[in-house]
Amino acid sequence: MSITAIAGLGNPGKEYCGTRHNIGFEVVDAYATHLQAVWEKVRKYDLLWANASQQNKPLHLLKPQTFMNASGSSLRSFCSFHRIPPENVLVIYDDITLEVGRTKLSVSGSSGGHNGVEDVLKCLGAGFLRYRVGIGAKAHPSMDLKDHVLSQFNLNERQLLLSRLSHYVNDITLILESDVAHAMNHINQRSRHHESSSSNE
Repeated sequence: MSITAIAGLGNPGKEYCGTRHNIGFEVVDAYATHLQAVWEKVRKYDLLWANASQQNKPLHLLKPQTFMNASGSSLRSFCSFHRIPPENVLVIYDDITLEVGRTKLSVSGSSGGHNGVEDVLKCLGAGFLRYRVGIGAKAHPSMDLKDHVLSQFNLNERQLLLSRLSHYVNDITLILESDVAHAMNHINQRSRHHESSSSNE
């Protein structure tokens, strides 16, 4: 698998900046900074695009501006024009089933109830690589899911995420430079180790 496009999912607008649902934007922003890539608005596809390269190969960094639930439409337009198949796309997004900061890499499965991913599956098709970043479960079972994913991280959670941004950048580099099985084994095993260590503290 050769990744040529990395898409972070989130909602555009200052009111959504820093919310749990926008962790995909934050991670791809960190990678753009790592590569010194500059974002620009591409109205044709309704997304922000940063042109970069990794190991002398072109790499497209993308942030759909269609709002989360319609993320797939802009990705479909961009990938169709550039002839990028789903298997060459890495999608980064939030996951409520993972504790805050934990990550998981996978290449198949359902949307898990994530509306943004559901739209990507509908518009782009299956086969894209998925890098999920944990945002934690709802504080209370009765809490509306929308309220949870659109809430801000608390101070401790934010500090944890900031401390792990460099790990996320390294993970993406590993994904681009190695085969999927190796990257999946390394990322998922390390994440389980972090969870085990946290539970023992």
